[in-house]
Formats: sequence, C-alpha cells, structure tokens
Amino acid sequence: MNHAMAWDVRIGDEVIVNATVLTLLGSGRARVRIPTHNYPCAIDPPAGAKAGDRITIAGHVTEVDHDKGRVTFKAGGLVTVDIASVAAWKSVLRDPP
Repeated sequence: MNHAMAWDVRIGDEVIVNATVLTLLGSGRARVRIPTHNYPCAIDPPAGAKAGDRITIAGHVTEVDHDKGRVTFKAGGLVTVDIASVAAWKSVLRDPP
C-alpha cells in the first residue's frame, strides 16, 4: 500500500478510508461516518462491529478531481472524500509510460 500523500491516485485504484460506526441497522448493515464525506452511509460492517467502533473501508476509485483534491470511490454506494481522508491506496497495474 502507498500513502495517499503521493497523490497519484487514479481511477481503478483501491483506496482505504477510516470510518466510525454510528449505528447498526436491522438489515445487518451499519450506518457509518467517513471524515470529509458529507453524509452518513450504510455498509456491510466487519463481524462484531458496534456503535462507536473505528473501522476501515476499502473501495475502487471511480473519479479523481485533482483541482478540488477529492476522490470518489465505490463502497456500497459512491463516496466522495478529500484526499486527506484517504489512509492508504494501492495502485492497479498500469501500462508503462
């Protein structure tokens, strides 16, 4: 994994963000808060998760906005965060330049 500070995140890469579990839903999903994402979202939580737990969420990048310093990734639904919220990322195989 590379740290997002390199800011070479591209579409298709996998990013990891930290989140806090807000509540567990009756459906078995969890409502979580992700820093710099303006809305809570529902995800499939790790086994044993409970309200207040800090967890990590991984997803594949669908959009990168270098001008605004934001990245969108798929984690159940689409999640857009500031690049500073990305804890780590893993690049996909790319063609050599």
